[in-house]
This record gives sequence, structure tokens and C-alpha cells, in this order.
Amino acid sequence: MQSPVVHFDITGPHEEKQHVFYADLLGWRVDAKGPGYALVQTPDGGPNGALIDAGTASVTIGVAVTDLDAALIRAVELGGSVLMPRTDNGWVVKAQVTDPAGNVLTLIQQ
Repeated sequence: MQSPVVHFDITGPHEEKQHVFYADLLGWRVDAKGPGYALVQTPDGGPNGALIDAGTASVTIGVAVTDLDAALIRAVELGGSVLMPRTDNGWVVKAQVTDPAGNVLTLIQQ
């Protein structure tokens, strides 16, 4: 199974400073969608993402999978755990798992 990176989430405090940082440093287009959430567009067809206001900093990548349910089962078999079960948020169907080290990975139904 080949699964491309299709999305990322960058979380942390100081929402406005985060917006300015990524827009000015990297030239990313930041489109605030409401308090605490902004979509990010990167240049040249790179994966797009989101900036999310949160108390702690983290980076989570989103990977497209052809069979979300099978990927969740396989993640657990490989020593990970399901952090967020299959969820349809109205834009995408996704889930979150942790790898054996505890890193969070978002799996997005292709």
C-alpha cells in the first residue's frame, strides 16, 4: 500500500503569531476559518494543512489510505493504537492513530 502525505496540522498557542510566522517565513497562504482554525495552502502542489490554536505545540501529518478500516486494524497489529476512531467531519472521513513511539498520525480515507 502506498499512501501519500496529503495534509498536516500544526498546533500551538499564540494563533495570530503562528499565522504571521508561516505566512511571512514560508510564503504559505493562511486562511482563518474561525477562532482557533486556519487552513494553510503551500506552494507548488505541496500538501496543504491547518494551523490550530491549542495549549501545546505539535505537528501531525495526514496520510491518504485506500481502506481506512483496514489501516486502523493494521496500525494496531504493528504496535500502534487508535486515538480517534473513524470520523466523518463533513469534509473528510478520517481517524487518528499513534505509532509505537506515541506520535500521532491522521489517516484519511482516499
